[in-house]
Amino acid sequence: MVAKKILFITTEISPYLADTEMSIIARNLPQGIHDRGKEIRTFMPKFGTINERRNQLHEVIRLSGMNLIIDETDHPLIIKVASIQAARMQIYFIDNEDFFQRKYLLHDEKGEEFEDNDERSIFYARGVMETVRKLRWIPDLIHCHGWMTALAPLYIKKHYKGDPCFKNAKVVYSLYEDDFKQPFRENFAKKVKIEGVTQNDLKIIKEKADFISLSKLAMDFSDGIIAGGPNVNPALIEYAAQKENARFLPYQPEDAYIGAFDNFYDQLLFK
Repeated sequence: MVAKKILFITTEISPYLADTEMSIIARNLPQGIHDRGKEIRTFMPKFGTINERRNQLHEVIRLSGMNLIIDETDHPLIIKVASIQAARMQIYFIDNEDFFQRKYLLHDEKGEEFEDNDERSIFYARGVMETVRKLRWIPDLIHCHGWMTALAPLYIKKHYKGDPCFKNAKVVYSLYEDDFKQPFRENFAKKVKIEGVTQNDLKIIKEKADFISLSKLAMDFSDGIIAGGPNVNPALIEYAAQKENARFLPYQPEDAYIGAFDNFYDQLLFK
């Protein structure tokens, strides 16, 4: 049997960023899934706090060079790569000077969330999709972690639905306690909209694009939903559990989640 291919899209990975529930899962899960016989690829943003020299990042010229247009502005897409030697695992980084070359991740030195976090999330989701297309690597399942990946399910199911790389892919979204406090700017839905994405698709974020509505948007276009932490917002857990078109996996403890996620993937892939 040909090995199934799993694409991981995450916001954080240890050791490149501090240890959190998400960064630890995003570090250990791909390795565990690979050890169970599946092929993997993993993506994260190239935040400015990541030391390129120490972590031996280098640009992949053949994948870089594309411009993504967001709100009528061109943003160059730069792809870098590094390896976690202990895991024999390669990590692809989405980079852009305007969005990611900062001393802080999601907020400034005063704790104020960056006003352009909305555009950063759009750029990241679209950047991953375009890079996977250039790699000509066709995932069977795509697992998204955290709100910065929340637009990926929408784009996969709508904008890329006819693309050979994505048209048959199952999508899983993991919920975390990574909520942001400041709603996105009023024109966020307009910026999100690209070919294949309709006004009706965006109705849940049209009124107010906050953490709750963005998470619900991700779930609306996912085939599977996972509670990635023990303290996920109860309103989101309730919404996930009631979805008729998506399977839901409750929070799994540290010693069990890799096997549980692998079984969950197989349920989606072989149902």
